[in-house]
Amino acid sequence: MTDEAAARRDRVLLASVVFAVLFAQVLLYPGYPELVDALGAGSVLSGGMWFLAAEFGAFVAFASVWGAASDALGRRAPLIRLGAVGGAVGYGLLAVVVASGVAGFGVALVLRVAQGAATIGAFSLAMTMLMDLPGGHGRNMGAAGIAIGLGTALGAPIGGVLTGVDPVAPLVAAGAVLVLVGGLSTLVPERGVGGGREGVREVLGELADVPALLVPYTFGFVDRLSAGFFALVGTAYFRREAGFALGAAETGLVLALFFAPFALLQYPFGALSDRIGRLVPVGGGSVLYGLAVAAVGLAPTLGAAGAAMFAVGVVGAFMAPATMALVTDVAPANRRGTAMGGFNIFGSLGFLGGIIVGGWLATRYGYLVAFLVAGGLEIAIAVVALPVLVGIAPELTVPFGDGE
Repeated sequence: MTDEAAARRDRVLLASVVFAVLFAQVLLYPGYPELVDALGAGSVLSGGMWFLAAEFGAFVAFASVWGAASDALGRRAPLIRLGAVGGAVGYGLLAVVVASGVAGFGVALVLRVAQGAATIGAFSLAMTMLMDLPGGHGRNMGAAGIAIGLGTALGAPIGGVLTGVDPVAPLVAAGAVLVLVGGLSTLVPERGVGGGREGVREVLGELADVPALLVPYTFGFVDRLSAGFFALVGTAYFRREAGFALGAAETGLVLALFFAPFALLQYPFGALSDRIGRLVPVGGGSVLYGLAVAAVGLAPTLGAAGAAMFAVGVVGAFMAPATMALVTDVAPANRRGTAMGGFNIFGSLGFLGGIIVGGWLATRYGYLVAFLVAGGLEIAIAVVALPVLVGIAPELTVPFGDGE
């Protein structure tokens, strides 16, 4: 097999791992109101906020630990398997708690933290192995973006259908999918990631010498903030708002209006960013994204809201792979595990902020204000960070991503 064919095969395998992890995660989103009700959490918004926030809090705490450990070990695939199996156990134990009622909401949150701590290892390191591949950073991150988008696009409607069968069914399905992830990761060869005998502390310390990483980290933060907002507030909005009052299955389909274009367009948009650079997709795309998010809350009918969700997906696909590729552009080749771990920390913090801030705003001021603030924050942070992005852009030559 030629090097190009081997890279293509590995790109497909690793993208499949990313897809499966996101698919398992999003299976729970349309039916989280039923899950928190079964666990006795009380309010859907407050209970859902803590249920989703527990997982992403663990993402924040452990993303860089997995990445730095892989750089120090010089291997990633065994850690992907460990994270996948640990996540499967976490989902399985959550299913037992929900089905049996043997423990309350507090125990479920502890299990959710443990499941998130394991799952982020499989997710982040699969993306890092994509970063290690030759063939263009935009193309590799476009493959990751398609996997993320397809996983979420399919996970939302299928999770809604499974919730209609039984609220526990998405948890069981998620655990089974992560078992498959562990098996799939055995097919991916290592590619010499470096790191040698360096310890985790030294690996993390070296990233202080690459301040340009803060640029994609900032954009990743605000992009994922809106994603967290949609996971909690968007789901509750379409399910509980008087003008919509959709069931779990219908809500999953509405969410898929965003995730489908977000998935299908990421690879071509990622390749496009290799040709035109990162400035327009990252900076300009973020402003358009914020406007589209606000448009969902302003939409007077379900049809208009669905069209706005579709627009959010298209614009998100334009900017997401370029933002991830920017991490690869500026990170040292043998520190990409830690760099992507840092990106996932900022992204998880954004997702967590979207859940907490969005839930608080929707509860206190209503859905319209929550949507306007979420979209406005996307635009404001993009405008503030844009001069810094322009400042580092001349240091990045076009075409980007020669695979080094």
